[in-house]
Amino acid sequence: MLESPKTSALRSKRPEPEPQDDSDIDIFEIVATLWRGKWIILACAAIAVLIGAYKAYVQMAPTYRAAASVVLQVRNQQIVDIQSVMSGVSTDWYEINTELEVITSRGLLAKVARDLDLTQVPVFNWTLPQPRRFTLTGAVMDLAGWSEDAGSGTGAPAPDEEELLSYAVDVLSGMISASNMTDTYIFEIAATTEDPGLSQLLANAVARAYIQDQIDVKFQATENAVAWLSERVVELEADLEARERRIQDKQAELGVLNTDALDAMNLQLRDRRNRLADTQAAVLLQEALIARVEDLRLTGTPVEIAEELQDPALMRLAPDAMDGEGTAQSLFDARVDLALQRLKTNLDRQRQQVETLDRALRDLSAQADAQAEQLVVLQQLERETAATRTLYETFLTRLKETSVQRGLQQADSRILSEATPGYYVAPRKSRILSLHLALGLLAGIGLVLLRQYLHKGFRTAEDLEAHAGLPVLGQIPVMPVTRRRELIDFLNDRPTSAGVEAVRNLRTSILLSRVDNPPQVILSASSVPGEGKTTMSIAMAHNLAGLGKRVMLIEADIRRRAFGEYFDVSPAHGGLITAMTGEQPLDEVIFRDPRMPVDILVGEGSNVNAADLFSSDRFAQLMTELRQRYDFIIIDTPPVLVVPDARVVGQHADAIFFSVAWDKTTRGQVTDALRQFSSVNVRVAGLVLGKISAAGMRRYGYGDKYGAYSSYGKAYYDV
Repeated sequence: MLESPKTSALRSKRPEPEPQDDSDIDIFEIVATLWRGKWIILACAAIAVLIGAYKAYVQMAPTYRAAASVVLQVRNQQIVDIQSVMSGVSTDWYEINTELEVITSRGLLAKVARDLDLTQVPVFNWTLPQPRRFTLTGAVMDLAGWSEDAGSGTGAPAPDEEELLSYAVDVLSGMISASNMTDTYIFEIAATTEDPGLSQLLANAVARAYIQDQIDVKFQATENAVAWLSERVVELEADLEARERRIQDKQAELGVLNTDALDAMNLQLRDRRNRLADTQAAVLLQEALIARVEDLRLTGTPVEIAEELQDPALMRLAPDAMDGEGTAQSLFDARVDLALQRLKTNLDRQRQQVETLDRALRDLSAQADAQAEQLVVLQQLERETAATRTLYETFLTRLKETSVQRGLQQADSRILSEATPGYYVAPRKSRILSLHLALGLLAGIGLVLLRQYLHKGFRTAEDLEAHAGLPVLGQIPVMPVTRRRELIDFLNDRPTSAGVEAVRNLRTSILLSRVDNPPQVILSASSVPGEGKTTMSIAMAHNLAGLGKRVMLIEADIRRRAFGEYFDVSPAHGGLITAMTGEQPLDEVIFRDPRMPVDILVGEGSNVNAADLFSSDRFAQLMTELRQRYDFIIIDTPPVLVVPDARVVGQHADAIFFSVAWDKTTRGQVTDALRQFSSVNVRVAGLVLGKISAAGMRRYGYGDKYGAYSSYGKAYYDV
């Protein structure tokens, strides 16, 4: 690609400035943003205050509060000290909280509702005609001929007493509150209603109902205790009588039976056991003696036998028997047999005696066991009867004591001070207005900050410069024309208007951006269509021609070809492509509008890609030729983010001014477009913040700050 030495010399070697990092919070910018949106904030605050005033003075009904004080009795003075029936209330924290819950319980409030017949009061009965307050909704419904409760009573069954009472309790529950005064045993029972007299009535009624409820609870506890004790006394009395009858029947069944008789029987039983043991021992001795004698007859001597039997006769016959005398031996044996016979007879008698004693012992033992068991049963009956008698006497005594307590119960609390007519408590108008004012201010601030956060465009040159890192060469207001064809007439007829002066400032900034070597080829670019790029190109060419310079205006946007909307050019007239190909001399394809002294090369349609055409040597040769013939060449290019044509044509430009539509072009579009130029080593000389709305600037709070569209600039411009 051909590039003129002048173009190469104009290329800057310094690095492109990076966009400013705006991640840090700028307090001054936030304050400035809030100041610019002060009218929005004030409007939100005013609306919020109006809403608060409507609620406080119109919609919300005034309420009045009345309070009665009840003190909890720390020391209970009992008329009769019966702890199980008349126990007092504990004064620990849990009991105090429990008492507070009792005060606001549905059961207690239901008693108050029944005592005061609240179901006949409209506030507590939705079926009765309700007092009306003016509300916006009610007024609208009245104007429309509707009723707020239209249809609520048609076809619906009438509520029963329980439903009405439940509703009254619900309403009353919202009116009553109870609290404990710090470090005291004093309860404050408060009622808040729309009527000071009703507040007083309800507070005193709840306090009295609470005191009476304590008495009723204790009275009911006494009644329950009396009833229960009476039932138990009757039961115990019948049980005692039955047990006494059983003892009498048992005694009649057993006869005279006591522990002394049982002891005598045990002594007799022990004596018989001893006699039996002695007899059994004697039997054993007799058996052993007989066995020894019989053994001695076989192995012993007559003397040994005689000594064993201790028989005097045998003692006399033993020596003769030892000598072997026949008669003596026979007498000795006969005497031994007689002794053994007596021993065996005696043994049989003793054995019979053992059997007799054993049988008698068993009979006596069985009789003693039976008597002992009967005595144990009798003693158990007597013990149970004694215990029943003691329990009966205890319950009978407690019944008599409890019966005395009827009518002597005292409440655990007393009314310290009754409620007076209620005092005004709500609505707190000043607080409501202050709160709504604060909420309105916060809402306004949030709205302004949210709008600023969501806004992606640019409203000031400083903001654009800070984001892009390039200088803003000009700030161009919206040209006051309804059609594009009227632009040239406006530039001619209103040379001192704010728009023309802004273009003149832009021209000065571009030419003075390089004082030693002013740019000759100036390219107008933008990121997307509709940002005023073509208008800037035409206005810049018109302004440069006003200096008496030779100016060429080239429409390089051959895809869209918007010059036909500004100039009355024939479609058959040649243009840029014809000049590049050389099919006609340059002078024949140049178009000149009689309204301004500028030569124009309009775009032409082509089957060849536009980027390829601008990258060709023919376009480079054309630009070289035009540099020799004209002082300034203004090139209008397509949007950078749409097609690459601007980046290609930019290789031949000495200066590029980049148009950014005010409050429309997004930050991302500007960043992407400038990155496109930087990627091909083409630098943008500066930015143009165009299509600025003076009314919009004033609306956003910039009306007194920025030149051509500021309030003080009106004296200098023919707007």
